[in-house]
Amino acid sequence: MAVPLQLVPINAAVVSVHTADGAHVGSLKLVGGVWKFKAMGYDADGRMEPGHGPLTEQHNMQFATPDAAEVSARLLGAQGSAL
Repeated sequence: MAVPLQLVPINAAVVSVHTADGAHVGSLKLVGGVWKFKAMGYDADGRMEPGHGPLTEQHNMQFATPDAAEVSARLLGAQGSAL
């Protein structure tokens, strides 16, 4: 079974989070030894809107590691559905 969200490492402290079709929905950032989800949305002109987007309610959710299965289950489970 495919993982609904894809994680793309940017550097040692940032992992970009994308839907299965490639849409960017946020990032995981390593802050004080904890991975925190930072939601990202886009306005009608394509400009980034930090803290917004389809996973805005999960902004600042914390994770021990950037594991795609756990991140997907928790972010999408909290939302109540897949993106």
